[in-house]
Amino acid sequence: MPPIPLFQNKRLLLGVTGSIAAYKAADLASKLTQAGAEVTTVLTESAARFVTPLTFRAVTGGRVVSDLWSDEAHVIHVELAEQADLLVIAPASAQTIAKLAHGLADNLLTVTALAARCPILLAPAMDGGMFAHPATQANLKMLAERGVSIAGPAEGRMASGLVGKGRMVEPAEIFGQVRLMLAHDGPLAGRHFVVTAGGTQEPLDPVRFITNRSSGKQGVALAQAALDWGAHVTLVAGPTVNLATPAGARRVEVSTAAEMAEAVLEASAEADALLMAAAVADFRPAQAAAQKIKKAEVPEIVLEKTVDILGAVADRRQATGRPRVVVGFAAESQNLVENARDKVARKRLSLIVANDISARDAGFAVDTNRVVLIEAGGGLEALPLLTKTQVAEKVVERVARLLAG
Repeated sequence: MPPIPLFQNKRLLLGVTGSIAAYKAADLASKLTQAGAEVTTVLTESAARFVTPLTFRAVTGGRVVSDLWSDEAHVIHVELAEQADLLVIAPASAQTIAKLAHGLADNLLTVTALAARCPILLAPAMDGGMFAHPATQANLKMLAERGVSIAGPAEGRMASGLVGKGRMVEPAEIFGQVRLMLAHDGPLAGRHFVVTAGGTQEPLDPVRFITNRSSGKQGVALAQAALDWGAHVTLVAGPTVNLATPAGARRVEVSTAAEMAEAVLEASAEADALLMAAAVADFRPAQAAAQKIKKAEVPEIVLEKTVDILGAVADRRQATGRPRVVVGFAAESQNLVENARDKVARKRLSLIVANDISARDAGFAVDTNRVVLIEAGGGLEALPLLTKTQVAEKVVERVARLLAG
């Protein structure tokens, strides 16, 4: 995992309690460290019976502490609590949850949690019956009312062999929640972004359709970048997007260009920015066959234009002023800059992101892109070959400047 700007200079406390799920905490610690955070691990005595301190020291390169009476700091729990940007307890056992709910502090983790003024995220892990018990539910409710965030638990098979709700959610999901919490007061906090991603599918018959090679990678990267800057994000995703939804984004699934138009117009009515990264089909069959077309028939297919989504957005924007910023995308195989400038004018865009789809290392289905940013005022910036994540950061940064200006 490459470093993520949001995690740079962030100090995270990872609390690990006594649960068989403690082995997953090592994976989480590794992910947080790779992202760029400075991770200090706080183990309870029970946790150390499942995973040794050396494991966490090896994957984070950071401190691993467990002794409340350690002489390595004057008042170690205060030092840890004062420096932390976020405290994550994963797994959080029923015992630790009960202690936190009632303010009990008898080990380094619970004392640190009591002293912490940073946000706290818990990932419960216990047997299904323990999680469902009224005492545990009351404790979790109490903590939630105090502003503690809770991730999970998930349903599945327990270490006991029983099946139920109580498994710790996977490290990737916890990582996403951490990312969302770190971004809550970012530069775009309070802004609403609508991002579209992927290709549409225009049916020929019940089993065939016209589509394109768009994977949705750039659109999903844009949604994540906007979230990292603190924005509220609605992701309108076409059927070709087989990627996980970034934590915190609201996903709207669509199939055809008409469905995407309806979703975009509804979602962007009060939005601050629309990032139209989807590869929407330009044409569709004038009439889809009601039954499967047989191979022997060799059909003659008449096409018609699909709805002009950006045109409809431009018309409404002229009347209402929303969205304040509209970003279009141009996937071109020739005359890149000329065609992109023409689209900026025709669609009345604030900014366009243009890329040459004939390049093998950019465009569809790959993880890199080489784009040119062109603003309505004529400003042009050609970016070097970057990952789609880096491109997304550049685009969201530019949109933030347009909103501020």
